[in-house]
Amino acid sequence: MEVVPGASEFPLPESFLEFLNQNGLDPSIYAASHSTPRYIRLKPGCKLEREEIEDEIKCRLEEVYWLPDFYYLPPDVRICCMHDHSCVTICMQRKKLIDRVGIYGIDAASGAAVLALDVSPGDHVLDLCAAPGAKLCMILDLLGCSGSVTGVDIARHRLAAARTMLQKYAIGDQCRPFAADGTTFSLTPLRAQSNSKSANTEVGEKTEVYNKWTPRRPWKERKRIAKASKTFSQIQEPELIFYGQHSGVVCLSKHNVYRKVNDQEISQFGYDKVLVDAECTHDGSIKHIQKFEQWGWTTLQRRVLEAERTDDLSVLQLKLLVNGFRLLKVGGSLVYSTCSLTVAQNEDVIERFLSECASAKLLEIDVAKNWPCKQARVANALRFDPVTSSTSGLFVAKFTKLLA
Repeated sequence: MEVVPGASEFPLPESFLEFLNQNGLDPSIYAASHSTPRYIRLKPGCKLEREEIEDEIKCRLEEVYWLPDFYYLPPDVRICCMHDHSCVTICMQRKKLIDRVGIYGIDAASGAAVLALDVSPGDHVLDLCAAPGAKLCMILDLLGCSGSVTGVDIARHRLAAARTMLQKYAIGDQCRPFAADGTTFSLTPLRAQSNSKSANTEVGEKTEVYNKWTPRRPWKERKRIAKASKTFSQIQEPELIFYGQHSGVVCLSKHNVYRKVNDQEISQFGYDKVLVDAECTHDGSIKHIQKFEQWGWTTLQRRVLEAERTDDLSVLQLKLLVNGFRLLKVGGSLVYSTCSLTVAQNEDVIERFLSECASAKLLEIDVAKNWPCKQARVANALRFDPVTSSTSGLFVAKFTKLLA
């Protein structure tokens, strides 16, 4: 694959430049790749430790003026680096500080997608593509001490990393992550079952119930999971891989946790907020594209450029959006986002969705008044890019469900 100089500071292969041209994308957006800041989010209530953090990393944390609790650093600054044994002690001290304060890396554009949900205390929120977990953590921070968050991802190993983040920052008390296919996931908030007249809340003498979560699972369960991971390439049924003490799971039977409800019940007792940050080609993620310098540009063809993959992704994205919207209650809000800059994975997907779903309405994102982004080709949808926003590329659109 021939590599030619592009407008960016690192060479782009000719095939990728052709991909950008076919999708009406300006290669100059990659010129800002090496100057795009590194973003972090500081857990609310920990601003007093900001000076301590700055002393530790020898760098000032600059506030992101348009995004609460977000800060940016020069792109070359690493919060923790352990490339050689001489810095192990320093990094362990730094790690303890970071874990205590609750710092996690998340691009500001991704934070904007979460903020667009307008999460309020008491909400029941669904994150349909939850791994690797930064957005899930932010949702839980915004939720406060009431409500619940259900996280779903088809990649169990990536969802396990999200579980580690929840436990590391001690914010998973109201969360229940499922390893499951987001296009078919059908479990509603547990409030749906407590309010449903048909719910079976009685627990018989032999019915097992969920006790307080412990990371040490029974031997039979660990054996079953290990066997399943070798036998199946995709998850067939939702697997609850963690649940917090106040997630609604404790003391319920498996029947009640896994009970599905009908569409009429969903319209009343479904999720208040749904985030669909769909799988995509990641062409808007500058850091992701840079990785191909190490991986080899030949893999770019298979992962990003093949027309068949893009077509398959568009189908997947629409299915995720449709299913996420199905699980949303009437009057609730859904945010659809991708880190692709292509029209095919964004505007085309939501236009098809709107044409097929009469109860969906595209909303203006009220909190976006001061956001450094562009209007998308569809009214009320927004686009972030490195040149305009000094962030990775991201598409964001917000919907509500009307009474049918």
